[in-house]
Amino acid sequence: MSWIIGVDVGGTFTDFHVYDDESGVLRIHKTPSTPDNPATAVLAGLHELAQAGDVDFAAVSRLSHGTTVATNSLIQRRGGKVALLVTEGFRDLLEIGRQTRPHMFSLQQDYPSPLVPRERRFEAAERILYDGSVHRPLGQDAVDRAVAAVAQSGADCLAICLLFSFINPAHERQLRQGLRAALPDLHISISSEVQPEFREYERLSTTVLNAYLQPVMGSYLSEFEDQLSQLMPNATLGINQSAGGLMTPARARQLPIRTALSGPAAGVVGAIDAARAAGIPNVITLDMGGTSADVCLIRDLAADVAYDRWIEGYPVRLASVDVNAVGAGGGSIAWFERDGLLKVGPQSAGAVPGPACYGQGGTEPTVSDANLVLGRLSPKGLLGGGMALREDAARASLEASAARLGMSIERTAHGILGIVVANMVRAIRTISVERGHDPRDFVLLPFGGAGPLHAADVARALGISRLLVPPAPGILCARGLVVSDLRESFVISRLTPLSEGAMAEIESNLADLAKQAAAWFAQAEVGPGLRDAAYSLDMRYIGQNYELQVELDRALAERPALATLREKFFAAHERNYGYHNPDDPVEVVNLRVTAIGRLQGAGPGTGPASAGGGTDAAPEQRRPVWFDAERPVDTPVYGRDKLLPGRELAGPAVIEQLDATTLLGPGDHCRVDAAGNLIVELAHD
Repeated sequence: MSWIIGVDVGGTFTDFHVYDDESGVLRIHKTPSTPDNPATAVLAGLHELAQAGDVDFAAVSRLSHGTTVATNSLIQRRGGKVALLVTEGFRDLLEIGRQTRPHMFSLQQDYPSPLVPRERRFEAAERILYDGSVHRPLGQDAVDRAVAAVAQSGADCLAICLLFSFINPAHERQLRQGLRAALPDLHISISSEVQPEFREYERLSTTVLNAYLQPVMGSYLSEFEDQLSQLMPNATLGINQSAGGLMTPARARQLPIRTALSGPAAGVVGAIDAARAAGIPNVITLDMGGTSADVCLIRDLAADVAYDRWIEGYPVRLASVDVNAVGAGGGSIAWFERDGLLKVGPQSAGAVPGPACYGQGGTEPTVSDANLVLGRLSPKGLLGGGMALREDAARASLEASAARLGMSIERTAHGILGIVVANMVRAIRTISVERGHDPRDFVLLPFGGAGPLHAADVARALGISRLLVPPAPGILCARGLVVSDLRESFVISRLTPLSEGAMAEIESNLADLAKQAAAWFAQAEVGPGLRDAAYSLDMRYIGQNYELQVELDRALAERPALATLREKFFAAHERNYGYHNPDDPVEVVNLRVTAIGRLQGAGPGTGPASAGGGTDAAPEQRRPVWFDAERPVDTPVYGRDKLLPGRELAGPAVIEQLDATTLLGPGDHCRVDAAGNLIVELAHD
């Protein structure tokens, strides 16, 4: 047997998708997360799998890991003590930024404090010009002064960001060489390797964040690798990236900022795999976990990639799956604003103490408490009864809110769910309606522990008529890790007018990117038959502030043609903005290639052939479920593992499984397809 394990660390649970690549045997597992040290939950879950006798760890060939270490470090401000080296005269660029308020209508709210205080920001006497030529050489005396200043600061990590280093990185490399020789234990990030693109402020901010995270990620991965090698001596470790795809632990230690948004990315990869298996190319994902809900629009089995993001108030320039997040999860807390109106989220009870119904000390009302009171969650608890839920504690948590509203506990609970659904609807409208896409043209694909529980209400509010619920929706992020490939991105940033005279330069730069990709394939030991590459150009009209990504096929990347590139840009502009002007001049800003190393056994459609074994059974039980605020409905409850392909159900119904609960309203119709997915046709009022 050859086991592949995907491990996704969430805010409430850590999920495991364990798949035997030879026999097709699948095991899934969930264990409560341990926020203080995520590795504790990962290792505990692995030991639980071993104790169950399901997995031979000596036969594990790969473990793919989605980690929240970087994100949590930024949230908690628990990174390294970082220093900064910049070109002389640019010491305060980190604070000057773009001079835009983070919240337009909040005049008092400011940016978070810079991660590098002014006393740890140093200047290097050097200057490179826009064309890469050296205006002021970096002398050895300047390097010595930088070494002395950084050493005296007591910093354990350093960011180096010099002007125009994305064109000529020589001075950054010279400073790094001198600092490493003098301070071998210092973690160093240089902008020409972290994000070699123009727009110096975003490049600077990204490099500072990367340096800030290096000590934390380095320590975490070193300890995790040591423990994993003892447990699984034959397994290779892959770390998930924000743009999807895996990288080596060594690369993750070098570029930890690339993991900051890796959790949502894994979910999107898993969703694309599930949509492909169901033959449905256009879906909107709804990943609702314990803390937040992430939504993403997928067209033709592909998600858009965004490059400009904000992480905990800091601008970041890096490739990431275009996911919109909102504070709406099972642990989201219901509370009253100063205006007396009830709100839900973004505050969350998290894994500790968790919702009141967990019985671990939580007392504030949450979405999970509301679902339990309304009969939507099983009184026997989560994880197939392995995690008991206390309905008395859930009702007690809602009493104060119900009294303040002058409503029954059930009506209050229904109102809480209505608010959290509205929050998710607003997030989906942002990625669909506000970008010119009609959500009614898509199928809603819910996953996460709470996604299928709320999906029908979200879909109805948007006019969506169908749901696609994967076989194991609660661990789809972990499944996404199992089916992920190795990926590495390369970029050349050159502002080049799109003209006949510039085609030779564009072709030369694309050829250079192909060489970089080939070198990476060799280093990563990716065989010739498993190599793929995706080329693109970032293009804009001259005078525009932001660019659009234009995809190139291999033939066009090898021999770019002016007319074809212009047509592709015009089509992208038309698709995004509704118009284009064929007479305005166009320029290329960045040239990109994503090298993809296909992992054997992680191809499209990898996963179980059905939702589970067993007989086609009748309902296991019935219980009252509140679908509105008026009265409960006697509702049959089915076990997901008993629903074989071809089975059809009419709502109302509750479908329970280890990792999630799916709710069908009155009039809804559900069938199980050949891949074990639930295809739900919704009844609309």
